[in-house]
Amino acid sequence: MEITLVVMAAGMGSRYGGLKQIDGYGPNGETLLEYSVYDAIRAGFDRVVFVIRPDIEDDFNACLPSALTSSIDTHTVFQTYTLGLPKGLTIPVGREKPWGTGQAVLAARDVIPGPFAVINADDFYGEHAFQSMATFLRGLPSAGESVASALVGYRLKHTLSDYGSVSRGLCEVSAYRELLSIEEAPTIKRSKGGIVAVNAEGSSRPLDGDAWVSMNFWGFAPSFWPVLERAFDTFLKTKAQDIKAEF
Repeated sequence: MEITLVVMAAGMGSRYGGLKQIDGYGPNGETLLEYSVYDAIRAGFDRVVFVIRPDIEDDFNACLPSALTSSIDTHTVFQTYTLGLPKGLTIPVGREKPWGTGQAVLAARDVIPGPFAVINADDFYGEHAFQSMATFLRGLPSAGESVASALVGYRLKHTLSDYGSVSRGLCEVSAYRELLSIEEAPTIKRSKGGIVAVNAEGSSRPLDGDAWVSMNFWGFAPSFWPVLERAFDTFLKTKAQDIKAEF
């Protein structure tokens, strides 16, 4: 059974101020994306699908070493704000960016034959994360309608930056390590009193450094596709006229 890694690299980079997904960080200018693909290859993934915007295609392709892409089957798909929209849907004036993470994943559906994982291009996950996810995906039933899914969780204290705030998903986890809910916290940082989350109004609340957080490393069975499609359809019916809405 083949397993696929979907890399979301279509982000606008508005907060970072550039194309963070193709900036070099390693000793020889390696990108975070290169580390992820390398770790995925070592973990036994069979295919990598890059989801990008058409306008960054040339720069994106230039940052991928041929030695890396020749070691695994790769595909590139485009995410645009018109992708998957029903005929007749009116797009609000001023809408230019795509519709978010869910739509980015849907852009890759036609080139994913089986179980798959999803990551961001501009985060570092670590080798063990890819090994754990590959084990989960290969353990899914080869037939049937399993809706099993998984999230690689991290302790909050291990995901902070010394150079500013980070955005994380705060996870509510059961005693059996079942994911119950996720709360998006776009501004988390260290303070004199510990780790805090700051809201849009500027007020803060303390967070436990041992709390589980998401860095957007998900794994899904193929039966997830119709679930995602129905959710996107519902989103468009209720949120399409919101110029800032994301799915």
